[in-house]
Amino acid sequence: MAPLGDGGAVPAAANNLVVSFGEMLIDFVPDVAGLSLAESGGFVKAPGGAPANVACAIAKLGGSSAFLGKFGDDEFGHMLVNILKQNNVNSEGCLFDQHARTALAFVTLKHNGEREFMFYRNPSADMLLTEAELNLDLIRRAKIFHYGSISLIADPVRSAHLAAMRAAKAAGILCSYDPNVRLPLWPSPDAAREGILSIWKEADFIKVSDDEVAFLTKGDANDEKNVLSLWFEGLKLLIVTDGDKGCRYFTKDFKGSVPGFKVDTIDTTGAGDAFVGSLLVNVAKDDSIFHVRSFHLSHMSKMVFF
Repeated sequence: MAPLGDGGAVPAAANNLVVSFGEMLIDFVPDVAGLSLAESGGFVKAPGGAPANVACAIAKLGGSSAFLGKFGDDEFGHMLVNILKQNNVNSEGCLFDQHARTALAFVTLKHNGEREFMFYRNPSADMLLTEAELNLDLIRRAKIFHYGSISLIADPVRSAHLAAMRAAKAAGILCSYDPNVRLPLWPSPDAAREGILSIWKEADFIKVSDDEVAFLTKGDANDEKNVLSLWFEGLKLLIVTDGDKGCRYFTKDFKGSVPGFKVDTIDTTGAGDAFVGSLLVNVAKDDSIFHVRSFHLSHMSKMVFF
């Protein structure tokens, strides 16, 4: 399970590096929207996994990104790592496992463009990353360490996730958290809520969707009191994405909102990850946005969304 040797190392001086930790997998998407998995006659193979999507989005926007995770030593695993390289994502934190397969997910597109997921991970290679296999040097070279919650579901990757986060915080690196709730992967909704919140107060900034606010607080996401119940001392930025309505942002000293763009929805897969990628590109360049009231006008309005 040796790390890749040709990942394109990022120099230590590259202080805008964002390291994404977690899962990368194959999404199989029906070739006809609006059908159930059983009704679909064919599927299109596509790379997926929220942390990897974020890493690719950052690189496409001209930022510096790396991905840290494990893949099956199979054709899908090698295909995914090659996709990272093709997108100029540093892959030196990637590992191959000869005893487990790369994760798969079947994604159903409804008529409104929203998705339903069916996962094949029993266990998949990304779940088997161990603390001893972490590329801690890569993490310590980052300006931002980004992660989700799927890697918290089961050991050994849960322990690896916690160790990576501890290393990042000890090195003074900003921690970015997008819970990216996927209930089918958790034993129960309560287990998901508890797991997601178990590391909540370790992050410097957090992005959640309105649906995730409702899930985590068991309340109305439009009620600002419910949103602010997720705030804690030490958090620098909380962003709530509201779908086509745009997003809301909260800091210690100021808050605001940015309207969305009106489009004809075709497929929302990866939209939140593209948002996070564009946010992190800007934060990596200038983290003073947490401390100035010009955040909305001089930064959020300049972000490039896919």
